[in-house]
Amino acid sequence: MSASIFDGKIASPSVMGSYKPNDVVFLLKDLSNVALERGTEDREEAIQSGTHYSEMLPVEYRPSEAYIALFHKTLQATARRVALAAAVVSEQTVRKRGSTLVLVSLARAGTPIGVLIRRYIKERYDRDVPHYSISIIRGKGIDENALKYILRTHPQADIQFVDGWTGKGAIRKVLIDACDSFEQKYGIRLSDDLAVLADPGCCSATFGTREDFLIPSACLNSTVSGLMSRTVLRDDLIGPDDYHGAKYYREWEKDDLSNVFIDAIEAYFEEVREEAGEEAELLMEATGDPVTWKGEQDIRRIQQDYGIADINLIKPGVGETTRVLLRRVPWKILVNDPDNPNLASILLLARDRGVPVEVYPDLTYSCCGIIKPLKGETD
Repeated sequence: MSASIFDGKIASPSVMGSYKPNDVVFLLKDLSNVALERGTEDREEAIQSGTHYSEMLPVEYRPSEAYIALFHKTLQATARRVALAAAVVSEQTVRKRGSTLVLVSLARAGTPIGVLIRRYIKERYDRDVPHYSISIIRGKGIDENALKYILRTHPQADIQFVDGWTGKGAIRKVLIDACDSFEQKYGIRLSDDLAVLADPGCCSATFGTREDFLIPSACLNSTVSGLMSRTVLRDDLIGPDDYHGAKYYREWEKDDLSNVFIDAIEAYFEEVREEAGEEAELLMEATGDPVTWKGEQDIRRIQQDYGIADINLIKPGVGETTRVLLRRVPWKILVNDPDNPNLASILLLARDRGVPVEVYPDLTYSCCGIIKPLKGETD
């Protein structure tokens, strides 16, 4: 006999994040007063020695002037492109999910995209779609308490999970497993479809584009994601009836660009509406399975060519490579074509950090970032 989603007490949502209250509800336990941050080298060594990444946080540094400039330059250059991708995803989502749609973005990269989708649907269809942001963690799964809260609050919900982009598809696989597990436990089948702006790895059926370009929200951390940290799951902090945790960096309010990002993209929604509707229709009429996991095949090839024991050290795509350069310990960057215009920001960041760039032809992605192995498994 299946357990019930009504089993156990679940807390009411905390007021968190710097978005407008109707843009998103964060189903996360507020850990703002807990010291969780560790320096980049220390954190990298801990992760590669077996400590789970969700048990600590990177230090949330004030973004440098160079990175802020990169964000604004990228935003100006790609705002319409991002708006079109967001609109294409929104149009597909409305057609697939109908009147009982509930948006559930995966914290934290998915949250700005969920806000954009919600805003587009409001502007285009005059519908106030509920939007929640919840935690999903590689190796640990999704926050089932958050899903229970959503389903208790919206019994007829047709949930659309949302993320920013796909790399090698690791989170999509966690989501597939999580939906299977949830059905086994509670007898409720949730769609494991993951809506993303960009799907260069070919691991999602609902996407805005398969082009691998820099989405500006990848340039910054909390200051473009509602001042929220990455999510945390540690037994001494998170009880059986708690949501996964996160910190709300209220002290960074004057540096916050979360709503600047949203407003800049939203300004193009009316302009791209007709084009988005046509593109969404073509994507939904296309035959064949859109999910081929082609990107993962590339990653396996890189893993073999460079003798990398842990596949998680390979971060494909412009967004993930940007994050490697900003907050991990990079070893090298692989690019498909050094003249690819989508790589301007990557090449700039790599040069600033003294990270070597190598040409690696026939990549599905524009580039891949490789984190420095700290145990000597490569030369």
